[in-house]
Amino acid sequence: MAEQQIVPNLWFDTQAEEAAQYYIDVFGSGRVISVMRYPEGSPGQAGSVMAVEFEAGGMRFVGINGGPQFTFSEAVSFQIDCADQAEVDRFWDRFIADGGEESQCGWLKDRYGLSWQVEPVGMVELFTDPDPARAQRAVQAMLGMRKLDLAALRAAADGVPVS
Repeated sequence: MAEQQIVPNLWFDTQAEEAAQYYIDVFGSGRVISVMRYPEGSPGQAGSVMAVEFEAGGMRFVGINGGPQFTFSEAVSFQIDCADQAEVDRFWDRFIADGGEESQCGWLKDRYGLSWQVEPVGMVELFTDPDPARAQRAVQAMLGMRKLDLAALRAAADGVPVS
């Protein structure tokens, strides 16, 4: 993997190692790079997992078991660019089936509370269409969706009512 200069650090209560394995499984690629354990005399229980460095979906992360003081919020999310509607459906359905929570406009929270934007490739082109009316219709259609439907977004942009 090419060197990644910015590495997101994800704060968990105690589930960093579990979450790393989960994300590797969801994305179907990746690996645990290293597991760091709390030493004697540190804030965590000696020998328990302090942090996990891992790759998932072609990106490197660090999961930190820092305790319950901090939780995820929608202020930070990860965008998944999906090649087609089938990929949108696969990610969306997997996160929701595994205890996630739907939001709107292609956003969801996974079972750890981390926010994701599951987007089909081609959506941005609709929203930046040179015809402002076409772009507006696509945006309005998106605002009424939970999981994004690229065919419905295209139909709306073309002036076909979304059902």
